[in-house]
Amino acid sequence: MDIKVFGITDPGLKRTNNEDSFIISLENRFCAVADGMGGAAAGEVASSIFVSTANEIFSAPDSNDPAVNIQKTFLLANSRILEHVSANPEHKGMGTTAELLAWTDDIIIIGHVGDSRTYRFRNGTLKQVTKDHSLIQMQLDQGIIAPEDAKKHRMRHVILRAVGVDPDISLDIIKSRLFASDIYLLCSDGLSDMAEEPKIEECMKSNDSLEATASALINLAKEGGGKDNITAVLVKCA
Repeated sequence: MDIKVFGITDPGLKRTNNEDSFIISLENRFCAVADGMGGAAAGEVASSIFVSTANEIFSAPDSNDPAVNIQKTFLLANSRILEHVSANPEHKGMGTTAELLAWTDDIIIIGHVGDSRTYRFRNGTLKQVTKDHSLIQMQLDQGIIAPEDAKKHRMRHVILRAVGVDPDISLDIIKSRLFASDIYLLCSDGLSDMAEEPKIEECMKSNDSLEATASALINLAKEGGGKDNITAVLVKCA
């Protein structure tokens, strides 16, 4: 199956720096989005460590199993960010959320930590594939708050997992069959926080190119306030 990928990142309307990073490698069959946190340039350091580690692992993989290489990427990036903080105490508190998607001839494999997201657009319908590792998602799961209250909750940015904040990292690995015309969207929360899912779905329904769709998603997030950095990577199975 032919795979097409396009990505774009934007600082948004409120921030002068961009702590998001992304990478696309058609040759090595993977792409990734990382949303850094920590401020004082530390966030962008953390996200860049993640994508560079992914590139290193997938450029010379130890395994033919992408899931193994995804796991190794998260573990090694976690270790490297912790080592960076140890050597640069002023960057204490830095870390990154991350989405890493790899593919074989017939399978998509996703690694996920934090509140960046991966969506799948299939047959005109958008579905969130990953589940946020956040305090609000935990409270939703437990029935403590209602879905309509989650979007604007004052604690909505509190995440429970990130790469580079704890020596022990737990990640979700999700596998799915490849189907023609599926489109996967990897994005930072600068998109998902600013744009309602029905509006994202409408963008995805267009027959525009991946480039045009990605640009439309960035504009959608800006129309919603553009309060954070915005990154979108689209993966189309053709």
